Amino acid sequence: MSRSITGAVASGPGRSRRRAVAAFAAVTAAAAGLGVLAGAPAYAGGRAQDGVRGAGGAAAVTRAALDPSLVAGKGADLGFTEQEAEQAVTNGTVIGPSTAAYTLPAEASGRSAVTLRPGQYVEFTLPSAANAITVRSSVPDAAAGGGITSPLDVSLRAKSGGTVQGRKEMTLTSQYAWLYNQYPFSNDPNADLLFPDQWITECACVPDQTTPAPTVAKPFRPNHFYDEQRLLLGRTYQAGEKVQLTVPAGAATTTVDLMDSQQVAAPKIDVVAANVLAFGADPTGRRDSADAIDKAIAFAKRAHLKVYIPPGTFQVNRHIVVDDVTIEGAGNWYTIIKGHQVTLSSPDAGGSLHTGVGFYGKDAADGGSTDVHLSGFAIEGDVRDRVDTDQVNGIGGALSDSTISGLYIQHTKAGMWFDGPMHDLRITGNEIVDQTADGINFHTGVTDSLVRNNFIRNTGDDALAMWSDKTEDARDTFDHNTVQTPVLANGIALYGGTDNTVSGNLVADPIREGSGIQVGSRFGSEAFTGHLWITGNTTVRAGTYDLNWNIGLGAIWFYALEKNISADIEVTGDDFLDTTYNAIMLVSDFPVKDLYSITNVHFKDIKVDGTGTSVVSARVAGGATFQNVVARNVGAVGVNNCGSFHFTPAGSEFALTDLGGNTGGGTTGDWLAPWELPNTITCDDRPAVVPPPAPSAW
Repeated sequence: MSRSITGAVASGPGRSRRRAVAAFAAVTAAAAGLGVLAGAPAYAGGRAQDGVRGAGGAAAVTRAALDPSLVAGKGADLGFTEQEAEQAVTNGTVIGPSTAAYTLPAEASGRSAVTLRPGQYVEFTLPSAANAITVRSSVPDAAAGGGITSPLDVSLRAKSGGTVQGRKEMTLTSQYAWLYNQYPFSNDPNADLLFPDQWITECACVPDQTTPAPTVAKPFRPNHFYDEQRLLLGRTYQAGEKVQLTVPAGAATTTVDLMDSQQVAAPKIDVVAANVLAFGADPTGRRDSADAIDKAIAFAKRAHLKVYIPPGTFQVNRHIVVDDVTIEGAGNWYTIIKGHQVTLSSPDAGGSLHTGVGFYGKDAADGGSTDVHLSGFAIEGDVRDRVDTDQVNGIGGALSDSTISGLYIQHTKAGMWFDGPMHDLRITGNEIVDQTADGINFHTGVTDSLVRNNFIRNTGDDALAMWSDKTEDARDTFDHNTVQTPVLANGIALYGGTDNTVSGNLVADPIREGSGIQVGSRFGSEAFTGHLWITGNTTVRAGTYDLNWNIGLGAIWFYALEKNISADIEVTGDDFLDTTYNAIMLVSDFPVKDLYSITNVHFKDIKVDGTGTSVVSARVAGGATFQNVVARNVGAVGVNNCGSFHFTPAGSEFALTDLGGNTGGGTTGDWLAPWELPNTITCDDRPAVVPPPAPSAW
C-alpha cells in the first residue's frame, strides 16, 4: 500500500473471505527460529538467561499470563489451571518478551517462553490436585517442511527432595505447525513467493506486473509455531508436587510456552443408549468407524435413544451428518474421534478439495438440521495447511435448536463454522485449539444463539466471529469466553449484524494483523443496525502492528471499509490492559475515507492500563462520546486524531465528545482534555512506542 506525505493510510491487500474461512494477507519478512526482525516494531527486545532460575518452587498460577486477580470474573472457566514456563524453575533459556512478527516469543502466551536444549528442563509446581496436563510447545520443522516428532520426558516429583514418583513420555509434533509465505500459506519453507506481484512491505519495494519479483529470505514469514499435547498422568498428584519436563538426549530443541493442569473426572458411562460398539465401531482406531456411527445414529432415532461413544479412539475420515440426534461421549479426554484428511478425486459442489473428520448439520439450503446435541468427546483432525474452500471443520453446516458442549477440537481448519440461516444454537464449555482458520464463526443469518464459557487458543484466524454475509446475524451473544494467541486476525470479530452482544470475554495476545476486538464493515457484510453491546470484556497485550498499513492498531478496532458504521454501539465497562499500541482505534481505509464514517459509538466506564502509544487513534470522519474513560501509563499523547486527513481550519473531521470523568494517562494532562474541542488535529502515524509496565490492581 502507498502512503501519502500527510501520513494517511492507503489501501492494502486485505483478506479474502470464502465460504469456510477468513484471513489477512500476512506481511513482514521473517527471521527463522528465535530471531527478531531488523527494524521490527514495538517490543522487539528480549532476554536470554541460562542457569537454574524461576519461581523458587512456588506454584505461579496465571490467567492470560497475568495475576488471576487482574482478570477475575472475565473469560471462561473450564477447570484447568495455567502456568507460564517463563515463571517456572528452569535451566533453559527464557526468550522474549517480544511482539516482533514471525518469532517464537511473539506467538507465546505472555510473549515469552522457555527454550530447552537436550538435557534441559522446566519444572512446574502443581497448584492443586491434578491427574492431567496439557503442554503447549514448539519443536522445529523438518528441513523440507511437513514437521517432525520429538519426545519430551515427564517426571512427577515429590514436594521436597525431588524424589521421582512417576514417569511419562509425551510425543510432541510440528506436523500441524510451521506455515510459511503469503496467505493462504504453504507448508514448504523453501517455496518462492506465492504471489510475486503482491506488495511485500518488508522488502521496501512495490512489485507489480512489470516489476520483477523481489528476492526474499527463505523461509519466508514462518508462523504458527506452537501446538499442544495432552497427557493423563495415571493417578492424581497433589498440590505442591512437581511436574518436570525434560528434553532427552538426541531430541530436538523444544520451546515450552506453558502447562495447564487439571483434575479430570472419571469417564461417563451411559448404559441406556445406542452404544456405537454394538454397531461395529472400533475403539482401537485401526478400522474406520464412520459407517458404524451412522448406523448407531439411525437406530437411536428410531428407538428414541441417545448415541453413546465410549472411551477409545475412533477413526472417522469424513463428515458425520447429524439431525435430530443426541451424541454423548465419555468425556473429551477419553472419547477421541480422530481422522485423516482425504483428498477428493475431484472438487465437490462447494469447491472442497479434501474431506475429513467432522460433525455437520444439513446444509441450510436443504432445511438445515434441528435438535442436535453433541457433548463429551474430542474431535482431532489432520489439517496441515489452509485451503479456503475446504469443508474440513470440526463442526459445520446449519444447526438450529441445538447444543454443543464439552468438546475438545484440535487440528481441524475451523473448530466450528456455521453457514446459516439458522437459529437458537447454544455452544458452551468447549475447547478449540490449534486451528488453521477460525475458532467459531457465525456465518450468514445466525440468530438468537449463544457462545459462552469456551476456551480458544492458537487459531489461524478470528477466534470468534459473527459474519453477516448476505443475511444479518441477529441477537447473538459471545459471553465469558477466553481467547489466547490467535496467530492471524482478531480475538473477537464482528462483521455487520443487529442487536448482538459481546460480554465478559478475556482476549489475550493477538499476534498479526488484528485486534482483541474488531467491529468491521468489510468482507461484503451487511451494515450494522440496531444496537451492538460490547460490555465488560478485557483485552491483554492486544493492539498489534498492522504490517500492511505499517501502523499500530487498537486493542478494540472499528473499521469502516465498505459501509458507514452508524448503529448504536455501546462499549461499556471494558478493560484494555498492556496494549501494544492504541487502546481504541477508529479508522477507514484511505481510498474510501471520504465515503464512509463511524458515528454513534459510546465509550463509558473504561479502564486503560498501559498503551504503547495513545488511548484513542482516530483516522476517519465521524465521532464518538467518552465518559469515565480512565487511563494510566500511556506512551504517547492521549489522542491521535487525523480525522479523514483534510486538516480543515475547523479541526478534525472526527469529533471526540467529552461527557466527563475522562481522567489520567496523558503526557500533557488528562488524556482527553487538551484535544476535545475544537477537535484538535494531532496526527502522527508512528509516535514513539513506550512499552508500558505490567498491569496492576487499579
